[in-house]
Amino acid sequence: MGKVLAVCVSDRRGIQKKNVFSGEFTPQWGIVGDAHGGNWHRQVSLLGADKIAAFNEKGAGVEPGAFGENLVVEGFDFRTLPVGTLLRCGSVLLEITQIGKECHNHCAIYQKMGDCIMPREGVFARVLEAGRISVGDEMAIEVRSAPRPWQAAVITLSDKGSRGQREDKSGPAIVKRLTEAGYEVIEAILIPDEPVLLKANLIRLCDQRHPDLILTTGGTGFSPRDTTPEATLAVAERNAPGISEAMRAASMKITPHGMLSRGVSVIRGNTLIINLPGSPKACMENMDVFMNTIPHAMGLLRSAVEDCAQL
Repeated sequence: MGKVLAVCVSDRRGIQKKNVFSGEFTPQWGIVGDAHGGNWHRQVSLLGADKIAAFNEKGAGVEPGAFGENLVVEGFDFRTLPVGTLLRCGSVLLEITQIGKECHNHCAIYQKMGDCIMPREGVFARVLEAGRISVGDEMAIEVRSAPRPWQAAVITLSDKGSRGQREDKSGPAIVKRLTEAGYEVIEAILIPDEPVLLKANLIRLCDQRHPDLILTTGGTGFSPRDTTPEATLAVAERNAPGISEAMRAASMKITPHGMLSRGVSVIRGNTLIINLPGSPKACMENMDVFMNTIPHAMGLLRSAVEDCAQL
């Protein structure tokens, strides 16, 4: 159980928020009147009061809202709560959607202190149920009535596609297949065959948004620009080779060129990452191999499946 100590908003981006003591929360925007709202996953930002207090003990002297947070709450270490956690505050229901954030431009606090806690301690949420939150309101974790849907992200690697010289058909086909299977696709992005970009996006997604699954398409062949497997392995914490081995074995029953796929399957944090080939047909054929099996793996990564030896 926690207590709300501040409700902060700003009427434009790029400035510190101010405590307005009460706010109306809507699924369509977030906090009414806050410039950072919108129809996206980062409608509301939250920060623990004890984190601000500890930072102020170093001489920061910051007020609520200085880090860009909307809600300051005592009683929670938000950094320890997984993505998907439900937070109930009166009639308002929030769902945590991201842990931490990237800091592209150092703020005034960082310039003064050489540090800023929001990128590592702050969390973001979307509004599921509307209502008003005011200073003094209690906040509690709410137990889900049904399991959270699997969440996935899709990354297409294509130089020509990223330049608009070729239509990306594989990415949309994967998104459609996942959506039809009941997955929530939280991001679908198209980037050039640049390992630095792929590594950055994989790290960002795994460490901040925590999807259950990331599927990449493209860059698994023998061309000099085909570096998807190497970039994927560079961010991996554990290997999961059986998935890619099974895909290659199935592909070789269709074409001997299946042995030329260099795609890998790995784990980072609680996310399973699988490299798929670049063609839409090959993507669907490879997804046929694992779609019925990986829910068990993702359940283990979510700590929602136990006693594998009894299965």
